[in-house]
Amino acid sequence: MSNLRLHLSEPQVATREVPQQPLGRYLVNEGIIDAKDLVHALELQCRIDAPLGEIMVSEGLVSRADVLAALSRQHSAQLVDLTIDPPPARLAHRLPSALCLKYSVVPWMEVGDTLLVATNRPDQFDKLRACMGPTGVRMLPVIADGLHIQDQLSRLYGAELAQKAATRVPSAESCRSWAINPQSRKLWAAGILMLCLIALILAPLWSITIAMIWAFITLLMSTTLKAAAFWSQMTQKTPCLRDRVDLHTPQFRLPKVSVLVPLLKEKEIAGALITRLSRLTYPKSLLNVVLVLEQGDTVTRDTLARTDLPEWISVIEVPEANSLTTKPRALNYALDFCKGSIIGVWDAEDAPEPDQIERVVTRFQKAPENVACLQGVLDYYNTRTNWISRCFTIEYATWWRMVLPGIARLGLVIPLGGTTLFFRRNILEDLCGWDAHNVTEDADLGIRLARHGYVTELLPTVTYEEANCRAWPWVRQRSRWLKGFLITWCVHMRSPKTLLRDLGWMRFLGVQTLFLATFTQFACAPLLWSFWLTLFGMPHPISLTLGAPIMWTMAAIFIVAEILNLTISMVAVSGREHRHLIGWVLTTPFYFPMGALAAYKGLHEFIVSPFFWDKTEHGVHTDTD
Repeated sequence: MSNLRLHLSEPQVATREVPQQPLGRYLVNEGIIDAKDLVHALELQCRIDAPLGEIMVSEGLVSRADVLAALSRQHSAQLVDLTIDPPPARLAHRLPSALCLKYSVVPWMEVGDTLLVATNRPDQFDKLRACMGPTGVRMLPVIADGLHIQDQLSRLYGAELAQKAATRVPSAESCRSWAINPQSRKLWAAGILMLCLIALILAPLWSITIAMIWAFITLLMSTTLKAAAFWSQMTQKTPCLRDRVDLHTPQFRLPKVSVLVPLLKEKEIAGALITRLSRLTYPKSLLNVVLVLEQGDTVTRDTLARTDLPEWISVIEVPEANSLTTKPRALNYALDFCKGSIIGVWDAEDAPEPDQIERVVTRFQKAPENVACLQGVLDYYNTRTNWISRCFTIEYATWWRMVLPGIARLGLVIPLGGTTLFFRRNILEDLCGWDAHNVTEDADLGIRLARHGYVTELLPTVTYEEANCRAWPWVRQRSRWLKGFLITWCVHMRSPKTLLRDLGWMRFLGVQTLFLATFTQFACAPLLWSFWLTLFGMPHPISLTLGAPIMWTMAAIFIVAEILNLTISMVAVSGREHRHLIGWVLTTPFYFPMGALAAYKGLHEFIVSPFFWDKTEHGVHTDTD
């Protein structure tokens, strides 16, 4: 410390002179790079929106230590190591966390009436001073590694930021108020269950009939939507535009893109994840991949400690906050540390196409300003592992390649998937990020985007995932999705009139179908399956209460709906990549009964533990399975 304080007393920190030479010239004069390397880096900077030092590091021309040393000399500022000499916690109050995050700085040391602030972008230090105002604290910069600054920001402001992450979305648009009086919800559920049992005992046939009618109404809703989406996709299908920017002669300056990858108890996936992300062709100086893990997750931390992370990948640990441990809370926390103007989300097991980021930035450049989100296509790489993985791949192909594009063409609300999402950062922040308590935060955010007048587009770029191909883990994953759909529907139906006003009639009905009817179809599937019994001459309750003609009409519509589902799936997997699954489509009716079990599990958790995140285990099967 004595040597450090000696440096602090020298003129290089006491005053801040105008830099005498540009950063590149310092590096050339020191013999670290030659003039040819500098010209190459400057040409790149004309095309990409990144500091010169980061470009040279990503191109392998210099080390990060060389750049920091040059910045220190260029700006006459002391170079410090925050891992050896971290800032004391008492300095946290000297600068607001929001400014520290915006300018990537951290208060480091007080010397008299001067606050020394660690930064790796001294060229932006005057902007920080301006934000503090003429009567603000007197500040001087010291130079530190950006990753070390990030770690110290989390240490100093972590508790504050974690609390903010858990309550970022306004209460009126969040489900977190359900935690206030959970006993009331349980009493309501018990009361409804008791009424249903009494009705079933006193009038069994009419009780079953009413339940059948509700199941049939939601079947009509779902079937109508699927048929309309399928027809729209088949009749108005246009060739997919594979937008890709030429990195050598782009028509605009490429922006920085941050991609969040939440991790939880991942002991197998880290190495494969790094390998897959390394295939991305977007300039690494513009790519900021943030691995997000929980503070108490020693399994993932130990795994990453054994993994050699490239410069463009960083790690954020989310401090514990009460008992809430959810993906959206982690995303909210990490969002503040992102550097990009475009924010993406990938899952731990994802394998995006190499040019995915280029297509994203190109589309955002061309799209209207109200296009807030781009949703990529999801697919599976372990389709041949077993029967469940084959059926899951068929289900995904049907949804992502046929139904969802048709829904988009119809102008309805798009329920986002949990990965391969890219947002304009300013809009995502205006909407306050993700609801930290919603276990399908993606679907909820899709509705909130639509309600605020923003548009989500589907982008023809594929991310390959690992299919959950074991029965009980499949049920656990699906139960979380169905529980989240029900929670999301309840949140946005607090005021049906307001939702109708925000969306209009067509999109309002679309939300009812995509969320309420979807859950109902899984939960009431056994009732609809009873129509198959009529083919074997067995009496049906509907025929005894409403008459045989109505029963046969309902049974016929049910069979037509099943045939439509099989037809859409056949078309969805008819392409070269999935053609080997066509024969397996006929087995999918035996696959969906697991969904009914998942619905009952989700309904139970909806009542007793709505915020419980039933995690999906990754790394069980590889892309060679």
